[in-house]
Amino acid sequence: MAKENNNDFMANIASALVTTDVIVVADFAAAVRSNVSGAVVTFSGDVRDNDHGRAVASLEYEAHPTAQSLLEKVAREIAERHEVLSVSVAHRHGPIPIGESALVAVVSAKHRKAAFSACADLVDEVKAQIPIWKHQVFTDGTDEWVNCA
Repeated sequence: MAKENNNDFMANIASALVTTDVIVVADFAAAVRSNVSGAVVTFSGDVRDNDHGRAVASLEYEAHPTAQSLLEKVAREIAERHEVLSVSVAHRHGPIPIGESALVAVVSAKHRKAAFSACADLVDEVKAQIPIWKHQVFTDGTDEWVNCA
């Protein structure tokens, strides 16, 4: 599903996935690599054992049914906005163990500046637009819902 962006680049959306499966960063990076790209930038948003000074016991993401189609839309928009060759993004939902990836974004481009810029923009747009909510339970027995990706 290639799209032409504003700079006459043909950007490929290698993947845009909302899943309950484990996300392996290397698999998503491999999907955007090519002999044309001079830069591949990856981001992995990992589940940590603490939040704002509180110990986290468990974490679960809940995804709205529209999350998949909206993630695809965001990936296309980022590809069109930046001089990139390929974009791959995934957000996991369901229970996720501490230390595993919840959000992975990977961008390839001819040059590093475009790849870094597009990857940062992709992560920001996923967090702003995708209806996925985080429920974390703390070791003291309290919990919170966060409307973010």
